[in-house]
Amino acid sequence: MATSLALADQVRPAPRLASFRLGGWLWSGLLLALLAFLVLYPTFMLLYGALSGTNPVVDGFNLSAVSLDNFIEVLANPNVHFALVNTLVVCGGGTAIAVVIGLGFAWIVVRTNTPCKALIATAGLVPLFVPPLVAGVAWTILGSPRTGLINTVLAWLGTDWRLNFYSMPGLIAVFGMYYAPYVYMFTSAALRNMDPSLEEAAEISGASALGTLRTITFPLIAPAIIAATLLSFIVMLGIYGIPAVLGAPANISVLTTYIFNLTAWSPPLYSTAAAVAILLMIVTGLLVVLQQMVLSGKSFTTVAGKAFRPRSLDLGRWRYFTLALAIVYLLVVAVLPTLALVIAAFRKYLFFRGAASLFDLKQYGLQHFDNLFSNPLTTLSMVNTVEVALITAVAGGVLAFAIGYTVNRTNAPGRRAVDLIATLPVAIPGLVIGVAYLWAWIGLPGGLYGTIWILALAFIARFMPDTVKVLSTSLMQIHRELEEAAAGSPPSARSCCRWRGPA
Repeated sequence: MATSLALADQVRPAPRLASFRLGGWLWSGLLLALLAFLVLYPTFMLLYGALSGTNPVVDGFNLSAVSLDNFIEVLANPNVHFALVNTLVVCGGGTAIAVVIGLGFAWIVVRTNTPCKALIATAGLVPLFVPPLVAGVAWTILGSPRTGLINTVLAWLGTDWRLNFYSMPGLIAVFGMYYAPYVYMFTSAALRNMDPSLEEAAEISGASALGTLRTITFPLIAPAIIAATLLSFIVMLGIYGIPAVLGAPANISVLTTYIFNLTAWSPPLYSTAAAVAILLMIVTGLLVVLQQMVLSGKSFTTVAGKAFRPRSLDLGRWRYFTLALAIVYLLVVAVLPTLALVIAAFRKYLFFRGAASLFDLKQYGLQHFDNLFSNPLTTLSMVNTVEVALITAVAGGVLAFAIGYTVNRTNAPGRRAVDLIATLPVAIPGLVIGVAYLWAWIGLPGGLYGTIWILALAFIARFMPDTVKVLSTSLMQIHRELEEAAAGSPPSARSCCRWRGPA
């Protein structure tokens, strides 16, 4: 009798296990269906356009027109080789600068007793709210070799040294400065969630501060560093505004400006541009696979059931040096570009005879704002922008959390495919992704084309990898025992033990 009861107990969980597996497949299938609509279907249309040279919505599908001519032409074009080398140099150099600046600021804000950390953390995110095209224009006003504001002031001071942002170093510097906040957001969250007892144990064992950073701190936040490096590099690959403004005057061509030239010709060479975008997507896929190979088989959990407080390293007098570094960075990245844009917005003519003309009030006025707001399209554009932003933030945030949680906290089947597909859009330049979504959604029933929803869906797909990677980095550091403890406790205990923030 006892044996039969034991066998019955062993058999009963089987339907529940089967139901769990079925639910996992259904959940993964739902995510894959959404990603297929947002990512794979437009990407397929982009690939078909690159292979056939036709618009599949207007001309229909014709397999006889499919060929590799566009890819062969792109791979054999020396202009593409030149643009590719420039792209790798600019994005690689910019990523290196962004990692150094972002990681350094994250350590200063989270792990040290530097004064004014709240101000540094807030102001350091200002570049995220500046569109790349606006950033390029700001540094054109500041660093133009002849008429830039900085060079005008240097000439007034009698200095022979001049800045020239119409150059490869100028492009690298601007990329690095403006995408350092990506690295800061990733690494600061990782440092804030790391148990300081690990570093304290290393120091008690005789390790120096530098040795602790090298052997404990940085290895534990390796997912954040790798994810930030990968995302920064890929995002830079698709940026058009900064190379167009700063690189074009110096004849520095990158892949995004080359793609724009293809789409600006008459007739536009959308198929050739799509072929270049497909090559960028292949590079992105290889980078994602490389990231997974580096992180696979390693544990980076630093948040478990034991409570802790992030510690602040006492820098002594060096805290004023780190504060000075932060002030210089904020001055260069936030204050100077903003000041340049304000001067350009209120100044009647953007020409400076000398430093004294900057303070001539007769040269300033509100005529540019009068012309702007007298146009009824200005108000309509602002309303549309807010609506698209709200839809993208809410819907995109929910979808990104679902993807990040599924990939990092569940054993759902197909989660690796979900992760890979969700990362693909970041490699497609905005110019080409617009063509892909136009081709994909213009013929869908329901009138999606020509509405605000097509913009929202395109933005959700385009910026989904950013949010997914940020959420995944934090989820990788939270131990599963916290969720298991919450799931196993009764509702009354959960309400009593709910985290209510710092005391």
